Amino acid sequence: MEYRGVWTDDKTELFHQGPFKEGTNNIGEFLAIVHALAWLQKKGDDKTLIYSDSKTAISWVNRKKANTKLPPNAKNADLFDLIRRAEKWLKENTWKNPVTKWETEIWGEIPADFGRK
Repeated sequence: MEYRGVWTDDKTELFHQGPFKEGTNNIGEFLAIVHALAWLQKKGDDKTLIYSDSKTAISWVNRKKANTKLPPNAKNADLFDLIRRAEKWLKENTWKNPVTKWETEIWGEIPADFGRK
């Protein structure tokens, strides 16, 4: 699993993490949203829309808790460390950037995907 953030208009990559040995799509989407929120906050940008094609990851961000069923183990310890850090960031920060569902059926694949579907 890996994730990245891109500008939707020209697909310029803003950040990229991974690959991780073990992970799920929802974890990647969750971490990407939190990474985007933190990145935009550092830039002083509270207006840019953040898209995700995962309703689950958006709900985790709104709840400030990743509700993954993936069991922690030695192979994914670094990933669970990132999840803990992301949850901590969500609890300690506020943001105005809207996090919105990417409408894949209408707009096609989200530009941040890696084209592996």
